[in-house]
Amino acid sequence: MDCKERILSDKYVEFVVDFPVEIARPQDNDICYISLGEGYAVFYENLLLANSRWGGPYHYRYTPKLYGLMDLQSPQSGAAKGKDRMAGEMTAAQLSQEPFDPSALIASGILGVQREPLNLTGRGCIICFIDTGVDYTNPVFRREDGSSRILAIWDQTIQEGTPPEGLYFGSEYTREQINEALQAQDPYRIVPSRDTQGHGSILAGVAAGSRLGGGSVYLGAAPEADIVVVKLKQCKPYLREYYYLPEDVPAYSETDIMLGVKYADSFAVTFKRPVVICLGLGTNMGDHDGNSFLAGYLNRIGGRRSRTVVVCGGNEGNASHHFFGQIPVESGRADGYRDVEVRVGEGMRGFVMEFWGTIPDLFNVTVRSPGGEIIPPIRLGVESETTQGFIYERTRITIQSVLVEANSGEQLVVFRVSQPTAGIWNFRVSAASRLHNGSFHLWLPITDFLTAECYFLEPDPNTTLTEPSMAYGVLCVSAYNDSNNSFYLESGRGFARMGQIRPDLAAPGVNIYTILGRRTGSSLAAALTAGAATQFMQWAVVEENSLLAETTEVRNYFIQGAVRSPQRSYPDREWGYGRLNLRGVFDVLAGVTSD
Repeated sequence: MDCKERILSDKYVEFVVDFPVEIARPQDNDICYISLGEGYAVFYENLLLANSRWGGPYHYRYTPKLYGLMDLQSPQSGAAKGKDRMAGEMTAAQLSQEPFDPSALIASGILGVQREPLNLTGRGCIICFIDTGVDYTNPVFRREDGSSRILAIWDQTIQEGTPPEGLYFGSEYTREQINEALQAQDPYRIVPSRDTQGHGSILAGVAAGSRLGGGSVYLGAAPEADIVVVKLKQCKPYLREYYYLPEDVPAYSETDIMLGVKYADSFAVTFKRPVVICLGLGTNMGDHDGNSFLAGYLNRIGGRRSRTVVVCGGNEGNASHHFFGQIPVESGRADGYRDVEVRVGEGMRGFVMEFWGTIPDLFNVTVRSPGGEIIPPIRLGVESETTQGFIYERTRITIQSVLVEANSGEQLVVFRVSQPTAGIWNFRVSAASRLHNGSFHLWLPITDFLTAECYFLEPDPNTTLTEPSMAYGVLCVSAYNDSNNSFYLESGRGFARMGQIRPDLAAPGVNIYTILGRRTGSSLAAALTAGAATQFMQWAVVEENSLLAETTEVRNYFIQGAVRSPQRSYPDREWGYGRLNLRGVFDVLAGVTSD
């Protein structure tokens, strides 16, 4: 079995590792790995071998997290969201005669700098989307002569073509092939890649759609940038089962996203041009402090010169999926506790919940079912796992405890609750030793990843930004409504778990005009910001005003130019350092003030 077969086989599990591959490579060689650079690699290993070497395929540190799409209109189930997408496409047809609405571009200061004298249109830059693919036949991704502005598509779902060098699977389609397809009567016979979800096409259009003439007009933020697209494949069934995901909801593995980032970054080397990477994906799993493998990888890529990484803050701010607790620390006594109640609806297959403590505190968690049965506190070891059942209920709970989680250094308890009884579940958090801080956090999965309602009865709307937006090397944005300058209540809010300032900015993300009709979500805000970053990279790198620009520099320029309300104190959990205003950046550079 070659590496491609191992990567695609459901009998092989995948891990992200951050140590030399020789350490993990077994003698029987039944393994495949892809080096990501920057000290990271992805392993694909036979399930039986993984069971014997790792104690199972679900070692917390190395098991990939799953990411979902961040274009919700409002919190809803995965099944409902699928219906909403179909309705969105119908709306697009109905709105085909609606005049183009540039209000989001105007509010973001993007439209003003596209014009004289700056003429910032993304010319000479590359913007990359790691998402659901792209409708390459859409005119907004073409030049005036009809040729494609898409440099390449790596479709991870198609195995009949030639994969990118060193990546072993999927099919890569070059601009030459795409142009040939556009001239053909049946384009998909030559380049069969499609965006069946529409999410990737929407983001690409918002960030980099071309100006069209004739009977229709559409304009993205960086209409002259070249485009690179990674169409992610769906996660493997064993991961979908582990996280109890609905069958039809799009879910993408951390490993495939990291491979997509590697592919996107390669274009900065090949073409010697600035690259902007846009991620409209998110998850609630992780420490919410930027210590996941994907976050670490993005830190390194985003820190390279001529690169900018933009991520969305997610749509979990109003979903009631985060709980923050505090046990009193007067006299440091270890007899305090805090009850955490979770409401579970009928028909829930299961859910995963993560508990994160704060060093040096140590906690125990007691579980009480809706029927009153109790799982007593599990004494924590260095790393341990136990599965508990109930006498009168079908529910089984697997509790994985990690005294010091390796990436974050904090206490972690993962609860996998299978076939939970509908009703109120109680998780009593108590001190296991002398307390110094007494605070802790819990997160439930993102809305799309739940098969029924599941939420905290006393949620905390703060610290609800999705991963990987807490990575320090990315530009993270929340969403607001530019029609009235109000914050979008579904948008994730900061700060990071340990207080790091996130989000950096807020950008328009409500009722945005797109190639598939009006859309809402933080991924739209990320797309607008990525387009603005591409415009800035044209000025900085292509036009040689700041040749060493990278994510941190772009972020700080954007913060300088942001619009801030005199009634609000910054940085803010919702708005970061203010509203995106690219024109404001150049006003600052020119010494123009609004006073």
